[in-house]
Amino acid sequence: MSTDLAALPTKELVEMAYKKRQESFGHLVTYSPKAFFPLTMLCRDRCGYCTFAKAPANIKAPYMTLAEIRELGVRARSAGCREALFTLGEKPELRYKTARTFLESQGYRTTTSYLEQACRVALRELDLLPHPNAGALSKYEMASLKEVSVSQGMMLESLRGDLAAHRLAPDKAPKRRLDTLKFAGELKIPFTTGLLVGIGETEQDRVRALTELARLHNTYGHIQEVIVQNFVPKAATAMAHCDSPSQETHIRTVALARLLMPGDVHIQVPPNLTDELLPLMGAGADDLGGISPITVDHVNPERPWPEIEIIAKTLSKMDLELVPRTPVHPNFVNKDGFVSDKVKPYLLRHIDSEGYAREDEFFSGVASEATPKIWLSPERSRVRHELKEVFDTVLRREDLDESQIKTLFLARGGLVREIAALADEMRKEIIGDDVTFVMNRNINYTNICTFKCRFCAFSKGPMSLNLRGDPYLLSNEQILDKVGQAAEAGATEVCLQGGIHPKFNAEYYVSLIESISRNFPLMHIHAFSALEVLQGATRSNMDIRDYLTLLHSAGLKTLPGTAAEILDEPVRQVLCPDKLSTSQWLEVHEIAHEVGLRSNVTIMFGSVEDPSSWVRHIARTRDLQRRTGGFTEFVPLPFVHMGSPIYLKGSSRRGPTFRETVLMHAVGRLAYANSIRNIQVSWVKLGAANVQTLLRSGANDLGGTLMEESISHAAGSEHANMLSVREMHQIVSPLQRRLKQRSTLYEIVNENPQDNEYYAQYARHNRVSIRVKVD
Repeated sequence: MSTDLAALPTKELVEMAYKKRQESFGHLVTYSPKAFFPLTMLCRDRCGYCTFAKAPANIKAPYMTLAEIRELGVRARSAGCREALFTLGEKPELRYKTARTFLESQGYRTTTSYLEQACRVALRELDLLPHPNAGALSKYEMASLKEVSVSQGMMLESLRGDLAAHRLAPDKAPKRRLDTLKFAGELKIPFTTGLLVGIGETEQDRVRALTELARLHNTYGHIQEVIVQNFVPKAATAMAHCDSPSQETHIRTVALARLLMPGDVHIQVPPNLTDELLPLMGAGADDLGGISPITVDHVNPERPWPEIEIIAKTLSKMDLELVPRTPVHPNFVNKDGFVSDKVKPYLLRHIDSEGYAREDEFFSGVASEATPKIWLSPERSRVRHELKEVFDTVLRREDLDESQIKTLFLARGGLVREIAALADEMRKEIIGDDVTFVMNRNINYTNICTFKCRFCAFSKGPMSLNLRGDPYLLSNEQILDKVGQAAEAGATEVCLQGGIHPKFNAEYYVSLIESISRNFPLMHIHAFSALEVLQGATRSNMDIRDYLTLLHSAGLKTLPGTAAEILDEPVRQVLCPDKLSTSQWLEVHEIAHEVGLRSNVTIMFGSVEDPSSWVRHIARTRDLQRRTGGFTEFVPLPFVHMGSPIYLKGSSRRGPTFRETVLMHAVGRLAYANSIRNIQVSWVKLGAANVQTLLRSGANDLGGTLMEESISHAAGSEHANMLSVREMHQIVSPLQRRLKQRSTLYEIVNENPQDNEYYAQYARHNRVSIRVKVD
């Protein structure tokens, strides 16, 4: 095959390569926001083209000190970098006494052992993800580095052993490079390698090298990207007067790399070494490597990095979307054994639901006035063909299928604005311009729970007593007192939810509802998650239908949609393995609808799941809604990570990005367009400024005033735990929308709500005293 490809004319080769590139990676082009750490410029090799390696007399110090690494790392994180690229000469201690002296003075025997410590500092102290590019190493050295880095790299350059450029470079011997690549495969290290084009090799040589790389990847599955780097002559080197490869040679090599490498391997081209980026993209490249906002390319210091905004605009001419990534590509994030368990928690901090780098510093529950970048540009984006088909389906008022919903969830950049705009149009058509809320109070009557949900910071069981807050159980009198306060403040609803107390059964839950209903007959009781319902029935050996009928007769009006998390079993096995299953959650709500109880759909997103799970959650609840019509609203609940046990153990992400949060509300509006009228915003997790954005992205409801909120705040939310009507007005009025008070079932009860004076006094008195302290 390789011989046949090399015989093809360039135009045909490029067309084939671009088609394969689109099939593998679609419209995305990735890059890694990085800082370049030149750990040492000393090197025992003397390559004929290199200006990175220098003699001791030409450098200030033999190595970067750990203090210098820390200083640069702090600046790097402030500039938004995710990657710490450690580039260094190969085994300088074998050639230079000054290298040995420095290492001995710091307590290290080899450059690699010092590199290991530098990576450890970057990872654990600086919140940067190390990618060491240390050249040819032993298997032992690579295994040690795997425990402090997310990926590693080494350029193969060429398999020609007689190149003049490598005459004085023992580490560039082909066997030595191939051994390193093989070790990386055996150790399951996500690995970056590549070719240096134009140093004396032929196209046949390049094809042979790419074929060997493909063989290694097919054996071990470890090569994440192949760099196709064009040689650039540099002054004061042995190859200063040699010519760079022609543009056609570079293009052909990119195309050959794309066609010869398996489809999951990325093809990278350095954007600062070419003036013509688009032809290389058109030949099959899909990655630009690391680009630094604060450090030069120390290997090619004469070639500055292009501006990210300029690259993005250039790529948009080919309908390509520039996306930041970490040093490890998304397909390796969850690939078994490829990221060390010691490193995985640090990686999870930096990634989104698809494994790319988080685009912003938005975190649900964190109070911040920063406006995420996604909303700064006023420019409209051209909607791509496949997205236009999805939009047309929505505008025809047909239901989106699962593949179309996923297409929307995978949108990035300006396309998110277009989806949000369409969702806002549909909101206006379906529900009008009203923004609704319910005057209610949350009552979390106990945090004692027999279940061990790995995401929950609220409940208290044997495994969670060390987390914030003490175990408690409210008495019936305390609960009634809270209901009474809510009634006096003008609330029309109380929402009761709690942990699964080991002593609670159907009798407890029914008597609680009867007591509230008897004492406050006009209060709408919105209570009990599907898990509470299932446990109440099970512990009393009751049929679910009989039990829900009994609760309904006692005064229960509606069920909250909580305990759903993600209705996808593989995710539930991670988040809540001992909780009710997807089918049980759906069964409880279907029976509830059949006995006359309404409920809602919630989704907790941003922890461990991916967009495919979101799609399945929406599809399953939409199917149930088609059968029963019993859901009143869709309520996206962004995962609040700060106090969550699964995050504290290093097993989850840091909640959704702002892009994902916008999409969850907007796509929810579009996917449920024909079945669920109301999309609610969780202000307690998002804050006022972000709520305004979501109200322009398909949402129409602010939920409740709450008066008291414990669950999000137990996880670390810094936002208020009650919201007055006046504060809701302040959110809604700049949008030129009308705020209206509703009932739980979305009947308008007040066209012009004013801030009830008693409620205002209640809020002023209780806002501080009931706020959960955030440590």
